[in-house]
Amino acid sequence: MRNDKMTAPPRHPVTADQIRSGDPYEISGGRLIEVLPTGRRGSRGNLMGGTVLDSDPAVESAGVDTGFSPRPDLLRAPDVSIGNVSSDPGWATEAPSLAVEYADRGQDEADLQQKILELLDAGTRWVWVVRLHGKRRVEVYEPAASEPSGARRIVRPARVLHPGEQLVAPGVLRNPVPVEALYDREAAHEITLRNLLQRRGYESLEAVQAQAMAKGLEQGRAESLRAALVDLYEAYGLVLSAEQEAAVQAMDIGELEALRAALKRERRWPGPR
Repeated sequence: MRNDKMTAPPRHPVTADQIRSGDPYEISGGRLIEVLPTGRRGSRGNLMGGTVLDSDPAVESAGVDTGFSPRPDLLRAPDVSIGNVSSDPGWATEAPSLAVEYADRGQDEADLQQKILELLDAGTRWVWVVRLHGKRRVEVYEPAASEPSGARRIVRPARVLHPGEQLVAPGVLRNPVPVEALYDREAAHEITLRNLLQRRGYESLEAVQAQAMAKGLEQGRAESLRAALVDLYEAYGLVLSAEQEAAVQAMDIGELEALRAALKRERRWPGPR
């Protein structure tokens, strides 16, 4: 969400308290970094990835473009953040447990490298970089993946996963995430549905269907028992009162079977003579 009026770029060095929510900037080492609008492909990915991950049963908080500032000279906003995203105003002070960045054509790779390092140094456990240009893939970065290179640190992915493979984040996500669910709409919807069902106590759509079928069979059996009881009463020359008919309609299968057994044994409505 952007402000109606954008603040003018502050002078260097910049601190996080000089940036307002919605201003198109991040800060790295007190240096102002302009954040440009996201293209169509990237914006779709942000929406799908955020929805898929936020719906995971283990996730308690998530955000899109959430700014976090663990110290005054640093302000970073991953495309998707999982964990440590409260509803309080202002910048988050703790890094997300899982951060997702979407990288498309024209990506500033040097800044992306720096952003990954800063996230990992601040406590993020995993950074997933979803590559939308060229062959689709997801690069997984972890804290142990960085290495010194002269005066500059280089971060390398611990793993690179492709469509058909699954991403995991133990302790953060309950379910594995298919690579394609982070950019393909149909795959994202399928995984989101699975996650939402699990939040309601169902393991899958198949489990919901099986439960509905079992419930339907049980209801059908109960109706058959009620009809059989009425026929049995009529065969014995008995007539159910309105109160007895209401009682039969309210009975479950166990009660109906018990009533049928009693009727066969006593040939009357059970109870005192």
